[in-house]
Amino acid sequence: MEVKIGVQYAPREIVLESGQSAEEVETAVAEALAGKAPLLSLVDDHGRKVLVPSEKLAYVELGEPTTRKVGFSTL
Repeated sequence: MEVKIGVQYAPREIVLESGQSAEEVETAVAEALAGKAPLLSLVDDHGRKVLVPSEKLAYVELGEPTTRKVGFSTL
């Protein structure tokens, strides 16, 4: 699923493809915004971890789950 994260005072948003479910991402965001976690921590499809300080979160946009594309078709 595509996740877009807006960070305060940053000109660009962070965009990543995550294998986590929408519920897992939503729970992580809710914990970060509630102050239970000092960092929002998400893992992308390549295993890289993205960490954003909770107090700097501007917004988080969750896209629709994507299906894996197979073949040589044009997009």
